Amino acid sequence: MVQAARSGKQNIAEGSKASGTSKETEIKLTNVARASLEELLIDYEDFLRVRDLKIWAKDSKEAQFVRKLGQQESLTFDTFREFCESRTAEVVANIALCLVHQTNYLLDQQIRRLEQDFIKEGGLRERMTRSRLNYRNKNGTNGTNGTYDSDKPKRKSGD
Repeated sequence: MVQAARSGKQNIAEGSKASGTSKETEIKLTNVARASLEELLIDYEDFLRVRDLKIWAKDSKEAQFVRKLGQQESLTFDTFREFCESRTAEVVANIALCLVHQTNYLLDQQIRRLEQDFIKEGGLRERMTRSRLNYRNKNGTNGTNGTYDSDKPKRKSGD
């Protein structure tokens, strides 16, 4: 469980860091994060199931309360500390399930958007090539050997 949680967090961070240079890498790492958190979700469900503990329904008042907490701005662990330190393992595991579900929902949204942006704008190499070609077209390069039209020797009249 710890490894799945850590992997999810690390891949979100690494994917975000890669966003400036490679949308493809960002998409891959965000998908790896999503898969790690899905593994964590299954681990928590197994934890509750093998102990014959209740898994909160999505629309239960407890799950709705946790979702509402998760929508607050400036959210930190301190928001959940009291609940996690003073409740049973069943409640803490269900809180974790709710938070992982929320995180997965947000990652799904982000992955869809990243894929749409990649399809629309392309990756870094494609954008650089497009910029280079636009520059050449604007500045009169001939595009074959990178020279400018102004760099070519001038022909004297009568040659």
